[in-house]
Amino acid sequence: MRPTFVVYVDESGDEGFSFGKGSPEWFVLSAAVTRKATDLETAKLVDRVRSLLGKPEKKPLHFRDLKHEQRLPYVDAIAKADLRAVSVLVHKPSLVEREIFQEHYGLYFHAVRYLLERVSWYCRDHKMPHHLGDGTAEIVFSNRSGMSYEEMREHFANLQARTGPTDIRVDWSVVVPEQLSAYAPGRRMGLQIADAIASSFFYAVQRSRHGFTEDRYARMLKPVVYHRQGQHLGYGLKFWPREVQELVAGQEELGWVRSVYT
Repeated sequence: MRPTFVVYVDESGDEGFSFGKGSPEWFVLSAAVTRKATDLETAKLVDRVRSLLGKPEKKPLHFRDLKHEQRLPYVDAIAKADLRAVSVLVHKPSLVEREIFQEHYGLYFHAVRYLLERVSWYCRDHKMPHHLGDGTAEIVFSNRSGMSYEEMREHFANLQARTGPTDIRVDWSVVVPEQLSAYAPGRRMGLQIADAIASSFFYAVQRSRHGFTEDRYARMLKPVVYHRQGQHLGYGLKFWPREVQELVAGQEELGWVRSVYT
């Protein structure tokens, strides 16, 4: 049997803590979830957007390199596509015991865990009898320079062994560590969609060098953001750590979360 779902994972921001010296306050990790049977057709939206924007054929679309007026039709196409989006938004200044997350891939692996928990819930709950495959997900990461994906597979195998006594809520009937892989965005078009989703939410929370955020893309994506019984927060949008909830509740720049996703 082959996987039922394909999950593309990319990020925006970085894991550094040198605030004011180049490191943003936010790190965003996002997934675009498709069904294996329709994955190719869904990913072809990148080709259609590239053609619409007059970009060279087969050249990867990088959201950050597009102008605002070019990003809008791209986000609009994603919002109308047959996929679901899941994002983990990390406010690094709110992290307690920061040194833990400065260790080897500490912050990244932790964010991936939260992301795959939610991805696994979505896939588990949306596997229909008529869908092909065994209910598992092929999980494709955007290749990070220097990252050992064998190490990541081992990390998640260890998490799987610890599930039960600890607060790990990945559904392992969906997430199979051996089915984690990494590709360059040009090799798998779905990664370019994940990049656009991650960047859209990053721009909605991270102030630019001029002090402004841009939340229009995040608002537009609501139709494809994973929710359970109408609840998006904690599912398709996970803000972490818990201490960031005070910002979500009161910060003016995060008003889009309160007005659109709650």
